[in-house]
Amino acid sequence: MKVEGNELLDDELLDDELLEVPFTAEASSEDFPEEHEHWRIEVDKGQSSVRVDKFLMDHMPGTSRNRIQKAAEAGSIRANDKPIKSNYKVKAGDIITLVLDHPKRDWEIVPEDLPLDVVYEDDVLLVINKPAGLVVHPGCGNYSGTLVNALAWHLRDDKGFDPNDPTVGLVHRIDKDTSGLLVIAKTADAKTSLCKQFFYHTTRREYNALVWGPFANDEGTITGNIGRHAKDRLQMDVYPMDGEIGKPAVTHYKVLERFGPVTLVECHLETGRTHQIRAHMRHIGHPLFGDERYGGCQILRGEQTASYKAFIHNCLAICPRQALHAKTLGFLHPSTGKEMFFSSELPEDFDGLLCKWRVYSKNRD
Repeated sequence: MKVEGNELLDDELLDDELLEVPFTAEASSEDFPEEHEHWRIEVDKGQSSVRVDKFLMDHMPGTSRNRIQKAAEAGSIRANDKPIKSNYKVKAGDIITLVLDHPKRDWEIVPEDLPLDVVYEDDVLLVINKPAGLVVHPGCGNYSGTLVNALAWHLRDDKGFDPNDPTVGLVHRIDKDTSGLLVIAKTADAKTSLCKQFFYHTTRREYNALVWGPFANDEGTITGNIGRHAKDRLQMDVYPMDGEIGKPAVTHYKVLERFGPVTLVECHLETGRTHQIRAHMRHIGHPLFGDERYGGCQILRGEQTASYKAFIHNCLAICPRQALHAKTLGFLHPSTGKEMFFSSELPEDFDGLLCKWRVYSKNRD
């Protein structure tokens, strides 16, 4: 019998908009943005037919049957690459794996007393307004000081919440330098319900973004698969919707304010791919203002005078990040079925940036 605890398969970016959707029997792995194998075992030829939860209890050290069953309910237990339930009977030659939505790590998430802007909280979930600069999940180079560490501290007295349990916690992510709203599940049932809503696009997510360039129309839709950039793996790129590269993505946008060289738009997400808004907007010639990774820190529109260059420099100093804010979030409450809707104010840096552009636009008229 061969047992493996695989190393990190791919150091995927963790500061993204990927959905941490658990796998289900109805969905294939191709429907999900990323997966990481944490554990593998090949069943001996002489193994008798037993339930997989009992089998794993005997072969997976440091766990409990309850935790194994929860992982199976979330679709994280696989037999020969297919999600299975906890009552699955293992057979000789089966390859049993544990697959999670975050890279394998050799550390535990440690509670840290960090400030959290809690917008709403009840017994099964909470909504957080994340500031720009805060990494959501521990990963390569960011093992502490993250939102997950702060949540572990905030919920340290909740006996039912284990920050190291993949069946609870983050339901979705936003980039490190994007501000705005996130929902967190305190229970496995709540996470399952919320993840299904994200997967089937029944949630409401709207972002405010300041982008380079004027728009011909007041609203529109951007479509195109989002996949890893062919030359720069820190970027995502847009590929044909009917192609084999990337995953389908749809972004609807509406113009909110026009400032000449830049435009404030509202983006409504149908899907939640890595850097979706950032990649889609660059694809149509409107990189986000201040987005260094996607070329938004260059002067792409406007005059080439010294005074204009100084103005742009001051704007970038006020908001030294991509001008993107997850402003609204809506979903059905996992327990009550009630429609929940949250809206957050623009943070100080983004609001200050808009104020400068409003003055600039007024003086141009």
